[in-house]
Amino acid sequence: MQHRSPAAATASGAASTAAAMEPGVGGVEPAVTLDQVPRWSDPDQRLYTPSSSSATAEAADGGSEPAASAFLSFSDPLTGDDGGAAGGGCASASRFPVDHEINSRIYLWRGHPWNMEVDAVVNSTNESLDEAHSSPGLHAAAGSGLAEECATLGGCRTGMAKMTNAYDLPARKVIHTVGPKYAVKYHTAAENALSHCYRSCLELLIENGLESIAMGCIYTEAKNYPREPAAHVAIRTVRRFLEKQKGKIAGLIFCITSSSDTEIYKRLLPLYFPRDKQEEETAVSKLPADVGDENGETVIDERKIRIRPLPAGAADRTVATAPLDLPLESGLASSRSTFKLDSYLDPSFMSLIKDPDLRRKEQWEKSSQAQKGFNYARLLGYGDIGFPPLSAAEEYSLHSRYLAKANSLNLSEIAEMKIIYRGGVDSEGRPVMVVVGAHFLLRCLDLERFVLHVVKEFEPLIQKPYTIVYLHSAASLQPQPDLGFMKRIQQILGRKHQRNLHGIYILHPTLGLRTAILGMQLLIDGEVWKKVVYVDRLVQLFRYVPREQLTIPDFVFQHDLEVNGGRGMIVDPRTKHIYQRPSG
Repeated sequence: MQHRSPAAATASGAASTAAAMEPGVGGVEPAVTLDQVPRWSDPDQRLYTPSSSSATAEAADGGSEPAASAFLSFSDPLTGDDGGAAGGGCASASRFPVDHEINSRIYLWRGHPWNMEVDAVVNSTNESLDEAHSSPGLHAAAGSGLAEECATLGGCRTGMAKMTNAYDLPARKVIHTVGPKYAVKYHTAAENALSHCYRSCLELLIENGLESIAMGCIYTEAKNYPREPAAHVAIRTVRRFLEKQKGKIAGLIFCITSSSDTEIYKRLLPLYFPRDKQEEETAVSKLPADVGDENGETVIDERKIRIRPLPAGAADRTVATAPLDLPLESGLASSRSTFKLDSYLDPSFMSLIKDPDLRRKEQWEKSSQAQKGFNYARLLGYGDIGFPPLSAAEEYSLHSRYLAKANSLNLSEIAEMKIIYRGGVDSEGRPVMVVVGAHFLLRCLDLERFVLHVVKEFEPLIQKPYTIVYLHSAASLQPQPDLGFMKRIQQILGRKHQRNLHGIYILHPTLGLRTAILGMQLLIDGEVWKKVVYVDRLVQLFRYVPREQLTIPDFVFQHDLEVNGGRGMIVDPRTKHIYQRPSG
């Protein structure tokens, strides 16, 4: 990256800013490199970014820069009339102090990201990643290859991000993200989802070893997100991210295409990226009351309330409940500070809502005890199955994290191994997932990425009743995962998987596999593993799942002939080949 001197930056400021203010002029635009974009910390940005035309004129007439307050003079809809009180007053410590290293990585550009010669550009789209709902002009600039690749990604969830090639764009990659729909009733949820969009894009950038990114406004008119509140979320999320990862990002460009967004960003950037102490002090009284947590997400005070069990002998004590500030009926308001807690709360209920830290400590102790008790399982080669069961909420959280991670990664090398893949439907119309044991090459497989692939592939199926067909043909020649690994996958898939799983049809089971299944029934989960149906012959499997609904590797037919002799002779309807028992 080239660094310009302050004098050169000032001299070129008017020209570069004027060019930035007119996107789309003159037909096809040339690619714009990072050193051609005005940097937020450049002197020319101070001269050309006042928040009103009057401030510009005032600076020109007076021959000096406008005061920092000129950038912040507009009212903030998030703070109301008492913005100073909400921000904590000028005497409060700044929540976003001056950081010149971070400021040097921020750029402001009036124009579409598609002309930027950077590592990645961001596309604000919908869950289907289709062309009609993508950022204007992206697909036209990138070419048809972008839409074709998007169609292979399987969509994208709100708040998440996925990466594709950039095709005809000057950039190297395109990061697609789905912004939330906005409703006043669900303001906090929308804020946090939007914050997650920006953070997901930046995380994906770093994961792929990229350093520069151009981001347009992710919120859209179609989803009714108010522009100024959304800009607060975007800017503060980026600031918090750079505080942790500034060494890994060389440049982040805020690309704006309308005059209203231009005015908003020029007014709000000094709040979160102050360039001197004067802007920092002024921002203290102008910032919203809630600027989020360490990631920029909205803090919900109610979720921080912890109810601890009463100590012994405290039954007759009165408890002041003012810190909870819970809504009470008007008739009880006068007695809210003197009622006896033990007359309203059942001790058994109190034990269920104990301090999360205490509950987590107890789980660790249970886990330690369980691991000591299951040493014999490891000795038998079953693996570590001693970790404690998870609650429904913990399973849901675990599944959500794995699914989000899986959707953000390209796992095509795992899919190409054809260990698991979708089949058609069984004899009763339930969707089928096929698992090929012989393709599970344990020595060549990244197990963590494989688990992510499993979660991603199973997600559409586990929402309703479904069936698993496991082809164990010739799989005994390969090392197999232990019971601990199977238990972990079951926990990650969650209880919906257990509830909706109709049956597991296992073809060509061996004695070792039957023993392992028995171990899973006894030690892991009898409800799931008692749904196993053993199928010794391929023709028997077709009674449960029609042949035309399955894609079966050729070696499975050959294995069936080897273990069943002529009784297993069948004609493959796909190839019309008759499989014969080998001679000798």
